[in-house]
Amino acid sequence: MQVLTMGQLVARLAGGLLRPVDSDVLVQTAREALSAVDMGELEPIKDLPGMPSAVAGTLDKVWRAGVRLAESGHPRLAALARLEEEIVGRLPASMRRPSELVELASLRLELAKTLIGPVEIHGHSEMSPCWRPFLARLAEVVSVKWMAGARRAPPWLVVTKVVVEATKASGTAFAVRSCANQQHEVIEAFRWIRSLLAGGTPASDIAIVASSPGEYDDHVLAQAADSALPIHFVHGVKAVTVSDGQAVAALAEILLKGISQERLKRYLSLAGGAPALHALFRKWVGLVPSDAPLTTLARWEGAFKRVHPSDWPDGQDRSAELVDALRLLVGGADRVDDVGETLLAGTQRALWRRALMDGPAAALPVTLGRLRVDDGVEPASSVLWTSAIALASSPRPNVWLLGMNAGSWPRRISEDRLIPDHVLSIEELDPLPIADGDKRDFDTIVSSASNVMTSFSRRDAGGRLLGRSPLISASKVLHLDRARTPEHAFSEADRLLARAQEFAAMPVAVSGLGCWRDWYRDDITPHDGLIAAGHERLRKLFERPLSATSLKLLLRDPMRFVWRYALGWKAPEDAEEPTSFSPLHFGNLVHASLRGAVNQLEASGGLAGAGRAALSAAIDTALVAAASDWESELPIPPNVIWRDAIDKARAVSLAALSYPLPQLPGQQTWTEIPFGRSDVDDGVARELPWKRDTPVKIPGTKLKIEGLIDRLDLSEDRSKARVIDYKTGKASKKMPETIIKGGSELQRCLYAFAGKELIGSGISIEAALLFPKAPEGEGLFPLDDVDAALRKVAAAAALAHDMVMSGFAALGTDANDAYNDLALALPASAGYLPRKMPLAQVRLGQAANVWSEP
Repeated sequence: MQVLTMGQLVARLAGGLLRPVDSDVLVQTAREALSAVDMGELEPIKDLPGMPSAVAGTLDKVWRAGVRLAESGHPRLAALARLEEEIVGRLPASMRRPSELVELASLRLELAKTLIGPVEIHGHSEMSPCWRPFLARLAEVVSVKWMAGARRAPPWLVVTKVVVEATKASGTAFAVRSCANQQHEVIEAFRWIRSLLAGGTPASDIAIVASSPGEYDDHVLAQAADSALPIHFVHGVKAVTVSDGQAVAALAEILLKGISQERLKRYLSLAGGAPALHALFRKWVGLVPSDAPLTTLARWEGAFKRVHPSDWPDGQDRSAELVDALRLLVGGADRVDDVGETLLAGTQRALWRRALMDGPAAALPVTLGRLRVDDGVEPASSVLWTSAIALASSPRPNVWLLGMNAGSWPRRISEDRLIPDHVLSIEELDPLPIADGDKRDFDTIVSSASNVMTSFSRRDAGGRLLGRSPLISASKVLHLDRARTPEHAFSEADRLLARAQEFAAMPVAVSGLGCWRDWYRDDITPHDGLIAAGHERLRKLFERPLSATSLKLLLRDPMRFVWRYALGWKAPEDAEEPTSFSPLHFGNLVHASLRGAVNQLEASGGLAGAGRAALSAAIDTALVAAASDWESELPIPPNVIWRDAIDKARAVSLAALSYPLPQLPGQQTWTEIPFGRSDVDDGVARELPWKRDTPVKIPGTKLKIEGLIDRLDLSEDRSKARVIDYKTGKASKKMPETIIKGGSELQRCLYAFAGKELIGSGISIEAALLFPKAPEGEGLFPLDDVDAALRKVAAAAALAHDMVMSGFAALGTDANDAYNDLALALPASAGYLPRKMPLAQVRLGQAANVWSEP
């Protein structure tokens, strides 16, 4: 016994080496032939991505309906006839159109008894017109049985010798369920499946079906994974839902959106082909900065130049090989064929080829999304998820029909993409319209099953009301609520949703409910900052030195201080290509420029004696180096914004260094000078005025501090010093009266104290803020009494330290700050901060007094 399609049966009799036209070959041949044929009025669209598949679909309809395009007088049909002739001439010699196969097979009917023997037609409720004459002739020679089963046999069989063997329809009445939406339909279907399996029904007797499964695929895939039920996708799963498809999609993203470190890492984590090349790629992991986006080939080359040969895993510099491989990736859509053949293998390469057959490289995101692969689930022992036409050919006794909405089942008849109704009537081009097919499939499925459930959605994804299909309009409907308690839950989540008492006893529910209630209590609770007193992680945190930024958080928002520095929480980084340049990043660029310029000037006569031309030249050189480092290690905005930021940084840097400050005797200047830390290297072989790892302790506290002083001017005899902290923003009107600004302005007093401690207690030190953008002579704000400011900071820091170590990491005044990067971790309720802040301030006591300091 042999199992054949009708096309294969006819080809077998027509000649042993002949075969029907393969759909994939037809699409590829159509793509090649389109450029060689004048398509008349279709000429403007023949190069569009979907044209080859549209041509293949139209020719398949034409051939199955037996339409002869060449005999029509319409210009569009004449153009399609020319294209058909060109395609047929390019097809492999073994492939023939249905009419040609029928003609050849009809000449060899006398061999049917020997070559074929008795024939049975299974799983058909209709047959394309191109095969009907041959089937009638074949029935004259051999026994042909149409195994109709419970389905209705087509009326044209009456005039043939084909024997119809039918069975009595089951007569089962189907139930109708009204569901909230498509997702709810799938959930109810899975609950029904679970109930059948629990009752002893084998999975091989169950199916869920839709006229067009693609609309429900994502929901079914998600619920199948959640429920662990054996679900077989007859039509396959989307290729991008499996690892091979993800790898191909990751490679396509690199080609179309550009190369970056993040995209390349994602591709390498999924790729399985070309192992030698992938091993080479993986050698750079850990050699370049992990935060560097590296979005151009030049940046990759710059990053590799900074890597010493001895740092490579095998001690051999492989950067040249890597750059050659990367050059292939940055070729874009023009190198799409080379990239796929070089970097992919096996299934991944096959998916790549199929996607390119369906459209150009620029359409890869679309064509990859349409590809399907086998899900690897055994159909004979699993529940089927399939289309109506597929299930109608092999019915199952227990069926749930999804999507029984008006316009979805049966689907509306649509015109052909290339031959509209006014060119050739739909009845002639498509004698088996999709709407009639859906009706036949519905009747077949229902009449062959013993347990039928149907469902429709009350609303679509956009919230619009939907109507019922006319196929179920006369049936009684049971309305199902989305939040109902099911008789059989299909997954653990569904079970816990139905059993509120069971869920309430789970730790996650106890914690979540307790948190919610605590947020609304008029008291400070463990969900508002109460923690274990003397926690080991906090103790270790305070053993490390604090920066001015972390000390500011400790004083003004202890809860965020614990989140960031004890728990390590961080806000997400910027995108690979940000669309703006933030003030923080601009300040960092200015500081890098100042550092490089001052180091150059101090090595060639000193900053104090440099003229404006020398300052400008040094800043230009420093900015070139800083911009190069930034482009290699950090994300940058579009070129116009980036160049504008560099120009502004140049102007601000020049204003900062040319600001008229009194020159100290024998003055030396340092910028970005570290103290209290050993993990910073300024990259310049220059002696510092102190040992960078010497600890600096705030007097009267258990806290140590560290940092980078923006600028230090020191006299030759080390008796006088000046500490400058640059501010690239605008100075407020109250800046002259500002001392510590509620604990948010700490740099002046901390850096002055650090300088005094490290240089010597007898030194006279001046501390000031400098705003380069301010009008000339109005941007310098010195701190009159450094010692008094330090005493205020020390007292507040000691109180905050003791409060946190005692077990209270309170909300602070900065919790409501618009620039709070961890605000997402706070409750979304608008009343939370107004309700809890006064309570926290009372509990903080004197530790909150620093917020009102000028």
